[in-house]
Amino acid sequence: MRRADRLIKLVHFLRSRRRAVTAQQIAEEFEVCTRTVYRDIQDLAANGTPVVGEAGIGYLIDKSYYMPPIAFDVEELEALGLGLSMAAQWTDAHLAQNAESALEKIRAVLPKDLQGELEQITTYSMPNQADVPWVISFSDLREAIRKRRKIIIDYTNEAQQSSKRTLRPLALIYCGPVWLLAAWCERRDDFRNFRLDRISNMQDANEQFEDDPAKNLTAYKAQDGLC
Repeated sequence: MRRADRLIKLVHFLRSRRRAVTAQQIAEEFEVCTRTVYRDIQDLAANGTPVVGEAGIGYLIDKSYYMPPIAFDVEELEALGLGLSMAAQWTDAHLAQNAESALEKIRAVLPKDLQGELEQITTYSMPNQADVPWVISFSDLREAIRKRRKIIIDYTNEAQQSSKRTLRPLALIYCGPVWLLAAWCERRDDFRNFRLDRISNMQDANEQFEDDPAKNLTAYKAQDGLC
């Protein structure tokens, strides 16, 4: 990995962590020695990146810090174009609008020699006629996940049995042609997946939940062997 690429990835790595990360942990993540980590941290700080901490304790970065625009290569643009196209086609109007806004921001910072490449992306998605519709607000559900707000849903399972559930919503997963809500179900006291098209009603439970290590997304992924 080029050093410039490693520094960019290091900033993103630190921004994604809630606690201080030691030089040894960083070294293992990027497969370099700790001496290289110390040098990288010094260079980032010298260039104005708000990294705080010290050797032997760990490092944090100001979460409000955003890197200046960077250039993408052709393959990265292809991947971004596909992802934005999928977001626009397979979610809701609000997220589709955000996908288009993101694309405009990328277009605005691209160097001239790559502007044409963005217009000639050849990997994209089309609307899936087999998608199963849902009646609840996709955007409200995403906001509940982002803000860690408990929700109450009316749900009908495959056997046509109806129930009311109080959930900690964790993630939305597309398993074509349906969307699944991964959540901690208080009724079952366990993780459950709920098909969006089987949720007839959703409301805010007026309660925020804490990040419980036994009930969060990381634990969900570990249980399903996803991480």
